[in-house]
Amino acid sequence: MAVNLPAPVASELKPVAGLELGYAMAAIKKENRKDLLVVRLSEGAAVAGVFTKNRFCAAPVQICRDNLAKVKASGKSIRALMVNTGNANAGTGESGYRDAVNTSKALADLLGIAPEQVLPFSTGVILEPLPADRLIAGLPAAVADLKADNWLNAAEAIMTTDTTPKAASRTLQLDGKTVTVTGICKGAGMIHPNMATMLGFMATDAAVPQDVLEGMLEYAVNKSFNCITVDGDTSTNDSLILMATGKVDAGITGTASANYQALQDAVTSLAQELAQKIIRDGEGASKFITITVEQGKTEEECRKVAYAIAHSPLVKTAFFASDPNLGRILAAIGYAGVEDLDVGKLELYLDDVLVAKDGGRNPAYREEDGQRVMGKPEILVRVVLARGDATATVWTCDLSHDYVSINADYRS
Repeated sequence: MAVNLPAPVASELKPVAGLELGYAMAAIKKENRKDLLVVRLSEGAAVAGVFTKNRFCAAPVQICRDNLAKVKASGKSIRALMVNTGNANAGTGESGYRDAVNTSKALADLLGIAPEQVLPFSTGVILEPLPADRLIAGLPAAVADLKADNWLNAAEAIMTTDTTPKAASRTLQLDGKTVTVTGICKGAGMIHPNMATMLGFMATDAAVPQDVLEGMLEYAVNKSFNCITVDGDTSTNDSLILMATGKVDAGITGTASANYQALQDAVTSLAQELAQKIIRDGEGASKFITITVEQGKTEEECRKVAYAIAHSPLVKTAFFASDPNLGRILAAIGYAGVEDLDVGKLELYLDDVLVAKDGGRNPAYREEDGQRVMGKPEILVRVVLARGDATATVWTCDLSHDYVSINADYRS
């Protein structure tokens, strides 16, 4: 039950010149389900990636990191991405690593490229062996399906517990040329930076140098996918990729280029939309909650406070019940780790309702006002720390009975 999240429309997802996508039903976990995606890139495309910081990272994550470093050192380029759902290939040891290597080589052979030019990705159940034979058997069908206008099928092919595919596009004019940015992602549970249990793939047809693209992605992820949480669990497989095929020369040679900021803004905007789609489709979610912490000394301390609120099971269950038990929010602020916080100066708002000030409940606050806000599907929690100029925003959802049911039954 996603919160205000309509399904994407295929015609609104803009093709990116120099990139093709194809899917197959490989029966990785279930029959008759789109579960294998291949992305083919034109020669010379730049590719940047950021990955989970979980030390138990999956075999595909390890290979992606290695292959990105290899092609950067050799002057080659990444030519293909391969994504399977239904199995994470994490916690699978040496055999899992070999499976990721062998499936990557199988795709490389089909496309006539080197194995290090393939980036593999997996998502699904942890600690179970990857059915590599089924994946390899499905690759020819995915390759045969490669086409530029296949973004919606691609978004469907990477879903796990998602209730709807997640995809979006941006177009902008740079020096009279149309530049496209399109992306897809998946994720609904085990969501928390760094980065969120998710896979995300964004692409632009603009020409962007490799080092500039890496900085562009780092900025975008810190304003989007590193600002979301469903349940506080950091996945083993998180990966976010930004590709620039180079088919449109918009004069971007560095961060000082005239058109750099416009493209950076478009990429960041797309990343934020995709990240928020994950929260709107959080497992069992019925509320989409924005938590903004203002007037902190640093952005880091603002994020500490925001995440303390966002991670609190007591706060999240109160939101699910539409119960304005708002002392739970004050408690979370208090244990967030801001040691010298003066709670007497702090203000807490629910949307436009001032709940607390001067170290306690606002005398003018009425329970029915809090109830009115808590009953809405989209809620803003605003905390004013009154100690500086920094601000941070985090997006989260409530914690419902359905979250427990989904995760209790996930493997069945």
